[in-house]
Amino acid sequence: MALIVKKFGGSSVATPEKIMGVARRVITDKKPEDKVVIVVSAMGDTTDELIGMAEKITDNTYGREMDMLLSSGEQITIALVAMAFEKLGAPAISFTGPQAGIKTNDVFNKAKIRNIDPQRVLSALDLGKIVVVAGFQGITPEGDITTLGRGGSDATAVALAGALRADSCEIFTDVDGIYSADPRIVPRARKMKEITYNEMLEMARLGAGVMQPRSVEIGKNYNVPIHVRSTFSQEPGSVIREEYTMEEQEFIIRGVTHDANVAKIAVLGVPDQPGIAYKIFSALAEANIDVDMIVQSIRNTEQNINDIVFTINKPDLLRARQLIDQVGQEMNVLGVVIEDKVAKVSVVGAGMLGNPGIAATMFGALAEAGVNIEVISTSEISISCLIPEGQVKEAVNAIHRRFFPENAQ
Repeated sequence: MALIVKKFGGSSVATPEKIMGVARRVITDKKPEDKVVIVVSAMGDTTDELIGMAEKITDNTYGREMDMLLSSGEQITIALVAMAFEKLGAPAISFTGPQAGIKTNDVFNKAKIRNIDPQRVLSALDLGKIVVVAGFQGITPEGDITTLGRGGSDATAVALAGALRADSCEIFTDVDGIYSADPRIVPRARKMKEITYNEMLEMARLGAGVMQPRSVEIGKNYNVPIHVRSTFSQEPGSVIREEYTMEEQEFIIRGVTHDANVAKIAVLGVPDQPGIAYKIFSALAEANIDVDMIVQSIRNTEQNINDIVFTINKPDLLRARQLIDQVGQEMNVLGVVIEDKVAKVSVVGAGMLGNPGIAATMFGALAEAGVNIEVISTSEISISCLIPEGQVKEAVNAIHRRFFPENAQ
């Protein structure tokens, strides 16, 4: 007997026909003694459509009421999926995130799971039912519904697998695994058999949309191996785990990622005084706005002022601008410049530690492709460059050819 958590994304359940297909697959793969939990996202583009409706009413598309709106998408899906199982003769029951015992903090739109009380899920499994849980959502101690951010259904699935002590967690999506680059950008990208939690976490953080960063972090914390595979194929996918068990160590760079969902903010003429950077970034932190690629440069030594440049996610741009304008007035800065036609390209790999020349190789590839670098940032296992948004495809392909020549076009 095995307890298995399976997550199906929006494209996998986009239509009633696809929902029936998912139900048939789960029933076919299920052994009689298995206990199965299904976590689902909203159907197709439902979340984007709900956001679009909100934007027609207000610019304030964040906060409590936004979570009330967005959480409705998954509630529709779980009911339809449970109905599909019942139609096929498999007893099933649907639970929202709160009904499944998922407790979060009170950060609306970007909540984090604090704990899970899975007793109701376990009771339903003991009755022989397939349990269908709404991903992407939970509830605060005060009883407010929250959502977990883009890709939050992944976090729901992995966290449930950890809380239930599941034997496996399978993430079904519209791609058949994790690749060395987005196969829609690099057609000959290499599919990985395995990748470590740390490398996958960095790739997800830097734009690899196949997994939400928080879900990888939860998998690492609970030591839950995560199998990413295709809904529409029986082929094995890619496994995210603590260490490699195969020949995967041979690659210095594991992947090339890109993220066009970023904006650059430059705060010009900042006084070069202790505590100034703290004022800027503490204001952003209090608003739960993630910041990346921070660079400070000298603007004028005689006037003792600097420029501070950093990147944020585009959905946070409106709130960030309001906060930076306010803080900037208090500090009497020269101005604030925002650019949202930018993108971030990165290389990731634990193998770069102790291997000099990785940065030079990446920069050389971008130079040959005629791509200008605006900002550079590094970590122990990654290097990122901010570039013009319109040159993402050329940049990713140029970098990928350098590090994966056998897969070059």
